[in-house]
Amino acid sequence: MPQEFQNVVCTVCGCVCDDLSLRFENGLMIAGDNLCSLSRPWFERLSEAAEPEKQPPVARIHGRPTSREAALFAATEILKASRAPLVYGLARSSTPGQRAAVALAEQTGAVIDTTASVCHGPSIMAIQRVGESTCTLGEVRERADLVVFWGADPATTHPRHLERYSADPKSETLPNGRHDRTLVVIDSNETETSRTADRFIRVAETRDFELISALRLLIAGQPVPATVNCGVAASEVEELASLLTNCRYGVVFFGLGIAQQSLGHLVVEALLQLVAELNAHTRFTARRLRIPGDVSGADSVLCWQTGYPFAVNLNRGFPRYNPGEFSASDLLRRNEIDACIVIGSESVADFPDEALETLRQIPTVVLDYPHAECRFQPTVSLTTAVYGVHAAGTAYRMDEMPLPQRRLIASDYPTDEEVLETLRRLLLSATGLA
Repeated sequence: MPQEFQNVVCTVCGCVCDDLSLRFENGLMIAGDNLCSLSRPWFERLSEAAEPEKQPPVARIHGRPTSREAALFAATEILKASRAPLVYGLARSSTPGQRAAVALAEQTGAVIDTTASVCHGPSIMAIQRVGESTCTLGEVRERADLVVFWGADPATTHPRHLERYSADPKSETLPNGRHDRTLVVIDSNETETSRTADRFIRVAETRDFELISALRLLIAGQPVPATVNCGVAASEVEELASLLTNCRYGVVFFGLGIAQQSLGHLVVEALLQLVAELNAHTRFTARRLRIPGDVSGADSVLCWQTGYPFAVNLNRGFPRYNPGEFSASDLLRRNEIDACIVIGSESVADFPDEALETLRQIPTVVLDYPHAECRFQPTVSLTTAVYGVHAAGTAYRMDEMPLPQRRLIASDYPTDEEVLETLRRLLLSATGLA
């Protein structure tokens, strides 16, 4: 008989929507509601991989199918021989798998890093320096009458963000939904989101810092020097400053368009200071528009276990944190890693070519979902269950709100936690410490 599940959690993007309805028959998805342009193909590929003839092997060594036991033994040998291992990824895992990854990294003296280092790492560094006036997405949904997207295009990257949180929802304070809100997009190029916005402000390429500085001066009652050039007319900057200070509740969602600029941490730092200063006039908050589904959970687990959110080196027996020095892509680019465990190979998509080339040359162990496609040939690959479909877990939305994930259908594939814990026990046995 078909099985129907309500309020399913989706971790394809940082929205982590928890209102999906999915219907399965014999382990295959036959229908779904509230699926977006990103989640529908993802669940469809996952469903196709559930067909017996299309199921990938539970494990491979050098691309050839093998048993799980043989793959785990080979992975153990790789880690035993390594003197500078790296554990990377975690954004598509869940709290149990992320915690197991930290335990394995601690035991092997590895560097552990998440996709934040090639994503919102600069934003995290800015928050550590100046703090963040922030909120939950529920608060935005209920109260924000001014929504600013800066260097972000949620219509493409987070298809249901506008629908669920930032533009369309009706609430007690915003009974008319979209008609009670002003939507502003600030970007150097026109985007899908800017075409639906009430106001689009085109800032010159890499001149966001100058625009932020001009706004801070105006809000402080100071004149803007004629030498400040951000590509936006002075009258438009003044109108924007007035809009920011006269709203009842404002929020700015900022994306990689500013975080990944040269010295992006300083740009985000200035933006966060602007938001803090706006609170002298009204209520204003800021939020990173996180892209990977559970990268916020990876941040939270690493902070909980090590005290730091990403780029953590455990090779001295205690955690050291230094983005750039201990970031995965930089370590690989400099050939400072001799073995790597990748949890979710899609996480290497943004690596520079030099880092990818190193991954092709060193021993690698990859844990991947059934429908994932790896960009390099791993030494050892293990197919793992999908949290929230094959196994229960916890995912963190982009606003750090934890959401429980349920098991929907059965699977013979192990979870990330089971694979990583087995590796850790095998290593303990091999070293005589078990």
